[in-house]
Amino acid sequence: MQQSETAQLVAMPATGSLSDHIEYNAENFPNAPVIAIETAGVWSPVTALDFRSQVRSVAKGLIALGINPGDRVAIFSRTRAEWTIADYAIWYAGAVTVPIYETSSAEQVQWIMQDAHVIATFFEAERTTYPYKEIASSVPHMQHVFIFSDDSLNSLASRGASVSDQDLDARRGNVTPESTATIIYTSGTTGQPKGCVLTHGNLMGHVDNLIAGIPEVFAKPEASTLMFLPLAHVFGRLIQVAMMRARVTMGYCPNPGALVRELESFKPTFLLAVPRVFEKVFNGARTKAYSASKVKGKIFDRAAVVAIKYSESLDTGKTSPALKLAHGLYDRLVYSKLRNAMGGRVTHAISGGASLGARLGHFYRGLGLMVLEGYGLTETTAGSTLNIPGAIKIGSVGRPIFATAVSIASDGEVLLKGAHIFKGYWNNPTATQEVMTENGWFHTGDVGRLDDDGFLYITGRKKELLVTSAGKNVAPTVLEDRLRANPIISQCVVVGDGRPFIAALVTLDQEALPLILQTHGIAEAPISELAHNAAILELVQKAVNSANEAVSNSEAIKKFVILPMDLTIDNGYLTPKLSIKRHVINTDFAQTIDSIYNR
Repeated sequence: MQQSETAQLVAMPATGSLSDHIEYNAENFPNAPVIAIETAGVWSPVTALDFRSQVRSVAKGLIALGINPGDRVAIFSRTRAEWTIADYAIWYAGAVTVPIYETSSAEQVQWIMQDAHVIATFFEAERTTYPYKEIASSVPHMQHVFIFSDDSLNSLASRGASVSDQDLDARRGNVTPESTATIIYTSGTTGQPKGCVLTHGNLMGHVDNLIAGIPEVFAKPEASTLMFLPLAHVFGRLIQVAMMRARVTMGYCPNPGALVRELESFKPTFLLAVPRVFEKVFNGARTKAYSASKVKGKIFDRAAVVAIKYSESLDTGKTSPALKLAHGLYDRLVYSKLRNAMGGRVTHAISGGASLGARLGHFYRGLGLMVLEGYGLTETTAGSTLNIPGAIKIGSVGRPIFATAVSIASDGEVLLKGAHIFKGYWNNPTATQEVMTENGWFHTGDVGRLDDDGFLYITGRKKELLVTSAGKNVAPTVLEDRLRANPIISQCVVVGDGRPFIAALVTLDQEALPLILQTHGIAEAPISELAHNAAILELVQKAVNSANEAVSNSEAIKKFVILPMDLTIDNGYLTPKLSIKRHVINTDFAQTIDSIYNR
């Protein structure tokens, strides 16, 4: 069995909690800017001392309202400063944070709140188009609802005036590394999200080793990052904790549409993103070049080729004088402008959640941005492997992060082990036993290989869970089952692994079709023609819309294609149990799937 392991750089904590980071910063670096808040284009820093004051005040308010140690408190909001303040306040009070994606469907929100037994929730704002409060009120044990935009944090602070510092510190002091810090719900193959229980120790030990391992990112003078990923995602959450631990200034961009503008004004030194962001930056720059003129478009294309070749030459140590000259030329014409569009100070980026790919990895390194690609899951407190400066193989997801072991099972499955492995699934010991071995190895469900230097390459997915290029986990069976329940649909295969959005291949139910045609006044025709009939497409779209109600927007089917044939046992696309042969279908219909994303 192949195995790769990296020793820890920092010992795992024996005592304390995540709130210790805030106390340490305020006592030793009171004037260090730990977060920054943008108002009308101006970024205002919040010092470590002020941040601690805000967090402690909100934590006192939670205690005054009766939030007890171990109680679950949800945060249902976009990425913003209040998210971080509420998160740490919950930890100060000894409670457990349950993050919920702002894009989650009503069904998902209700399930998470009920499963986690959430007793209080921080919402971003009251929305007339989405019944957030109605959902909260439908949860029997919900006691408190706080609205960020209604100044709830200040109200909580006022409410907590009667709670002494001694009482707060006593509550905080009872939290240990073994205490649960957060329950993060992630999509499972069965459809219902499963709650991953992560401890204070999981996060503390992980960030200590991460910070020590890549000082180029965390110890850089005036280091900063602009957080635009959802803090409900374990990737963003881990980096939030690392930022606080290392006192790296963190700005917030809740609106993706404002990202380019805020990158230019905030000027981060490193970025945290999923591959989809890097794809959009590349495609957007190329489109902008061609929109200006065909000549500028051709210059961009040539610059991209040179950037990739230049990066590849760094691996071999053989960069020709001609390549150096061309690289210098395009740095003035193209690369410097791209760097300036990202603020002008960015030198590193951490990419995770899905595969970046060698082409983009080399392109960005060639223009002067080293993208450190890694791999991990919610169950492993995000990253388990990572490319780091001085140890990079573009196309791989790196070596094990410090204090982590990676093993390849006999069937090719990637197994992970270390102090960052989760405590288990909330209220689901059976599911926990299915993924954990007796000696502590976690079954990822992914297939991969290790090279002779210990670098991990992910080659496929053992389980059916899809991961879009934006890093969103999607359980295809939820959508497939709902679509198949519609009379017009015979079979459905949801696709989108490594792609920018979710799509579907569907087939028409030939037994139900005659009645459907008659009912809707559609002339009979071969399936190959009906697959393009406007009325049929509209009926299938309605079925898709209905199925999408069960999932968040990022998990929803955006496009579909009706196949000119059915999927059956006889033609090899179904098993005797009538389960779809996903791998065979993805292979045989590869061109059809590609056409969905190319049109």
